Parts: sequence; structure tokens; C-alpha cells
Amino acid sequence: MNYSASCPAPGRESRRIELLRTLGAAVRKRRNELGLTMKGLGAKAGVSERFLAQLETGEGNISVARLQDVADVLGTTASALLDTGAHAPAAAPPRRVVALLGLRGAGKSTLGPEVARRLGFAFFELDALVTREAGMPLSTIFEMHGEAWFRKLELEVLRTFLDGHETGVLATGGAIVTSRETFEILRRRTTTVWLKASAQDHWDRVLRQGDVRPMRNRANAMSELKALLRTRKPLYSLAAHVVDTSSTSFEEAAEGVVDAVTAPVSREAGAAFSGSPKRSVKR
Repeated sequence: MNYSASCPAPGRESRRIELLRTLGAAVRKRRNELGLTMKGLGAKAGVSERFLAQLETGEGNISVARLQDVADVLGTTASALLDTGAHAPAAAPPRRVVALLGLRGAGKSTLGPEVARRLGFAFFELDALVTREAGMPLSTIFEMHGEAWFRKLELEVLRTFLDGHETGVLATGGAIVTSRETFEILRRRTTTVWLKASAQDHWDRVLRQGDVRPMRNRANAMSELKALLRTRKPLYSLAAHVVDTSSTSFEEAAEGVVDAVTAPVSREAGAAFSGSPKRSVKR
């Protein structure tokens, strides 16, 4: 088969891909060593956070001049990064859907769009996909058909979504972890991230959204919330990554998720329900 200049030979293309991935790993390693955030590095080097995220996951084809700008901020040189990258493990780009887990108020719907923007993905909410498929709001679904019907539809919608999307950031419902089959599919076919927060943070965030329904006429609402967190914790902890969003800024939490899902080492997706090691990020 003949190859033109616009169609690199397979061997050349694979080497190019490997070079970009190992370069990205070297940039990421040096940035972490210096304690720099993507936002900080981007501002000093004159590049966007989205471009840096692509660079660190091996998907950013950076020019030599721009690489030197990044290297200057990192206190090194472009050639050193390239040399280091040649001996470094490549960062694995998240070529999967990133699924956000957590109770209401964890930050799934607020952090999700920002994480998606930084990764260059689209953002989706599973509940919205379910209501669109059902043609009615969640409250009507539960009132007319009950929770069992909802869970069955949720599983069908999730399967259809994953069959049609290679990437994306997906905010899931808080109770999805209690549906064993649905959660197993989620863990096997996506990169799961638990947005962990304290009960007080969950409470405060829901109130800031202007929704007081969970607390209305319920004197023990906080105690119930704490009990629910304790019950769900063993399930949420099965996520591939845990990002603690308490006592952190929005920017730090978003970067924590991006850092977690683009890290070179990640727990094997789809592992059995066990206490396997995971990457936990606390900002």
C-alpha cells in the first residue's frame, strides 16, 4: 500500500502517538512536582487549560516554540521534557465516559460541565436522559410507575447512551449505586469518580440551590442525611477515583477530577465489588 505525506505509515503514526503521550506524562509529572495547577501553568505559559489537559493526555500536538514556553514555566527545557518523556510511562487519556457519583449536593451538575470543558467532552445528566425517554418529569415517573420501573428504564437508557458515546462526562443520580446491575455496568464501561463531601456541605449546597424540600417538616433531616451517607459510602468507595470536594474551591475540585481521570495509573475498570486500591484526590 502506498502512503502519501498526508497519510503517515502505520509505524510512523504509532511512534507519533507514543511520543505525544510520553511527552504529556513528562509535562504532568514536572507540573505536579512543582505543585502547579493547570490554571497556573496555563496562565504563565500563555496556553489554555483545555490545551494543557489535551497535552498531558497525549492528544495535544504542541509546537516546539509553545512547548518551550511551557518548559520555561516548569524550569526546564523542551528537549529535557522530550528526553524525560521517552523514559516515562504515558498518561492514559480517558477515552471513556467519565461518570460522576455522589449524593445530591456533591457537585455533579455544577462541576460536571467544567470538567467536560477541560477534557474537551460533552456533558450529560442521566436523569435528564431518562425523563426525555419517558416523556415525563421524574416526579411523574415515580408517582405513576414507581421506583422499580424507573430503575429499569434508567438501566436501558444508560446502556443505550454508552453504546452511542465513546466519551463524555455523565452526572448520575445519587441512588444509582444501589442498583447492582446498573452500577456494575457503569463501573465496567466508564471511569467512575465519587465526588465526596461532608454531610454539612451536601446540606448547604442544596440550600444554596434554593431547594428546601428535603428539609421541610423534617426535624431529623440532617441525621437522616448523615445516615444515608454512611450507608452509601461503601458503594461510592468502589468508584475508580475519589475526589474530596469539601473545603476546596470550584477550580480546585474541577482540576482534581481532571487530574484523577487523566492520571497514568488507574484502577482496573469493572473490577469485582471489592476494596481494590484507587486514586483519591483531596484538594
